[in-house]
Amino acid sequence: MSNGTHLARAPHVIMGHMYSFHGIDISETAEDVYLTLVERGPMAPAELASVLRVTSHAMSAAVGELTGLGLVGPDGARLVAHPPRAALDVVVESRTKELAELRNGVEELSRFWRDHHIDGVSYIEIARTEVARRALVRRLYDEAAEQLRCLTIGFTGRSAQPNSLAPGFREALTRGVRCSVVYGAEVLRDRPGREGVQTSIDLGERARVFPGIPLNMGICDDRFALVCPPASNWGRRHHILVQRSDLLEALIGVFDSFWQIAVPLPTAVDTANDIGATATAENRQLLTYLSGGLTDDSIARELGVSERTVARRITRLQEVLGAQTRFQLGVQASRRGWL
Repeated sequence: MSNGTHLARAPHVIMGHMYSFHGIDISETAEDVYLTLVERGPMAPAELASVLRVTSHAMSAAVGELTGLGLVGPDGARLVAHPPRAALDVVVESRTKELAELRNGVEELSRFWRDHHIDGVSYIEIARTEVARRALVRRLYDEAAEQLRCLTIGFTGRSAQPNSLAPGFREALTRGVRCSVVYGAEVLRDRPGREGVQTSIDLGERARVFPGIPLNMGICDDRFALVCPPASNWGRRHHILVQRSDLLEALIGVFDSFWQIAVPLPTAVDTANDIGATATAENRQLLTYLSGGLTDDSIARELGVSERTVARRITRLQEVLGAQTRFQLGVQASRRGWL
């Protein structure tokens, strides 16, 4: 974690038309099952498994996914595909509500930051000196026994230090602590930040990126959280320690919401897909820069190639994965496991 506290498969082609499941979180087998039922009509699960050449266990799991979304239902001993719009409109509405709740949560937290000089609250501790701030950061990593969940926008404001690995981070991973971090896209626009993120991933961190991360925050197991809101002057920032309380539960919920909507960042393990394209280290690096919001010109300088070459590589990846936009490219990359 920087101190500052997947590509999906190509669309299906049926009768000359391309069909994909952008943004629908189901397995490839479930996609195959649904499209086969639409194309061929009602079929028994055993017959479907034979046609798709999958095991009965994989078929049962896929049917469970589709049934849960309302896309498939029983028709006697057979399965039938339901029209997608009515079923998936419910999913869209649910995700819209989740985003609205996330925004409301961030607003509530923002009001809290503006009113952080609260007296008489036993579960809150505010560190205003550099010594106290460093001690709290070290405590976050030293006391973690099971998991660390973090949001980070890195160092901000005047006199900010270069982004680097937090003290105690390596040791926490060595102890087997699971570390999950959502980075603000601005961290990936900074070379030291990108290098620190990649080092963290190589050490075993699970990392994702989202452009709207509002602050630095670390949650130690379910015991306490360390929050550092942005400050115009880095030297005058505050670290806020939140012990077990309703506020801590709210902070955990905020992290979980960001984790769900953030885009995974690539690991060091190369993955091949089933159509001959491979998730090379170069492709992963390119996708990481895209996730961070770098322009083609900036990416070209980082890779040491021309801007035209960058555009050509992006276009090629879009063609391979059937993505019409760069956003869809990131989604497809994440679902295939390249990110």
